[in-house]
Amino acid sequence: MHELSIAVSIVEMASQEVAKRGGGRVCALHLRLGALSGVVKEALLFSHDIACLGTPLAGSKLIIEEVPVVIYCQTCQAEHNLESIQRFACPACGEPTAEVRQGKDLEVVALEIEDAVEELLT
Repeated sequence: MHELSIAVSIVEMASQEVAKRGGGRVCALHLRLGALSGVVKEALLFSHDIACLGTPLAGSKLIIEEVPVVIYCQTCQAEHNLESIQRFACPACGEPTAEVRQGKDLEVVALEIEDAVEELLT
């Protein structure tokens, strides 16, 4: 399960970012995950909880935005959402294509950080 090593890397990167900003507790981590990323969403969610133990992300939520596969069709001269990753063909004209414009994403897009000062006030 390579999702655990991915989760550990994401947690390390986020922990470094929190330290650079002077600390705080991460409430949520937002991630874009493409259908062609090779990562299983459910396995990553499970691995996130394990990877966060003993870090500033302990107890945080992993919020995943699933990104569809978008291809470019030379025949139509247009981008289209791929209907199935089993068949790389334009849904409009049926022309096979290998030009993927979106869907390989694995990107941390935001951290929700609760400031240490706010924690002291509550």
